[in-house]
Amino acid sequence: MTGKERAEWRAKANHLEPLFQLGKGGISDAFIEAVNGALNTRELIKFKVLLETSPLTPREAADEVAAQTGAEVIQVIGGVIVLYRHNPKLHQDEKKKKPKVKVKPRRYKGFENEKPKAPSKKAVKMAQQRKAHAARKAAK
Repeated sequence: MTGKERAEWRAKANHLEPLFQLGKGGISDAFIEAVNGALNTRELIKFKVLLETSPLTPREAADEVAAQTGAEVIQVIGGVIVLYRHNPKLHQDEKKKKPKVKVKPRRYKGFENEKPKAPSKKAVKMAQQRKAHAARKAAK
């Protein structure tokens, strides 16, 4: 994963609330199953490591959970960990959608040969006022 992609996922994870807490029990099979389930449904998850009670540091916990779930560590800040794992099932709908077709503007025949319209009375009056204003300004 490139740094740019990682930055995009970090930005998307900014508004997420932590789903799980890792405490004194450490990383158990139940915790890994819960993280796997969440990664299957969401792709991007956030969880907390309770710094006072957890036997692991947040970085160690992130690396271990990522290794066991096949996810990538997006960021570890304090006790908060963000993981990402791509799920192709979530992206199948995007592939099935028809691509948007660009509609070309219609070209009506006959416009090229038409005479230009005369300016409106209001446009003529505004042009005269601009000229008069410019002449007064130049005279000063």
